[in-house]
Parts: sequence; structure tokens; C-alpha cells
Amino acid sequence: MHPSFKRPTVARRRLRCALPALFVLAASAAFAKAPPPDTNLQAAQQAIANAERVDAASLAPVELGQARAKLSAAEKAVAEKEMIAGAQLADQARADAELAAARTGAAKAKAVNADIKHSIATLEEEMQRKTGEAK
Repeated sequence: MHPSFKRPTVARRRLRCALPALFVLAASAAFAKAPPPDTNLQAAQQAIANAERVDAASLAPVELGQARAKLSAAEKAVAEKEMIAGAQLADQARADAELAAARTGAAKAKAVNADIKHSIATLEEEMQRKTGEAK
């Protein structure tokens, strides 16, 4: 047999050994679990606590309720070892809580604006009366 024919045989043997090892490595990477989304859950809990602190329960109850429900679903997903779904739900809960806090701030600002407009109108009426009495 010619010596040049032996080289492909050695390469084929190496390939036969390497392919299963590569397959096992790729399969184990594909089935590896994501780490628990602890930071996502903590961020969601903190955002909900902040929304509660600014009184979102009375001014944005729908958004705050959605945030609480999604946080609960995230915690359930993590308990069931569904880490990616848990992280996504925790991020959604944080976003909903931040929305609740923002809507609460907007409602409070709107109320303050209405009070200031009412005060200005009262002062203008008072000035009109005083001007009318001075004549």
C-alpha cells in the first residue's frame, strides 16, 4: 500500500474520536440551565416597594397589581427551575412597578397644578374686587 493512503486513515480516526466529544460538549451546553435571576427579582421587589412608597396603590392600582402578579409568577417560574421565564417576568414586573410610580407622580403633579390654577383664579377674583372698591 502506498504511504500517502495512511494519512487519511489517521485523520479519520482522530475525527471519529473528536466528533462524539464535540457532540457531547455541544449537547451539554444546549441543555445547561441559566443561573437564578436573583438580581432581576430584587430589582422588581425594590421597584414595587418604591411604587408603594409613593402611594401607587391608590393612584395607579392596575399597574401596581400587574407588577405584583408578574413578580409572583416570576417567583413561581424560578421555583419550577424556569430561570429564563422567571427573569423575563421579573423584568416585566419591574417595568410595571416603575410605570405605576410614574403614573402616580403624574397624577400628583396634575393635582398640584389644578390647585395652583384654582389659587390663581381666586387671587385674580380678589384683585378684581379690590380694584372695583378702590374706584
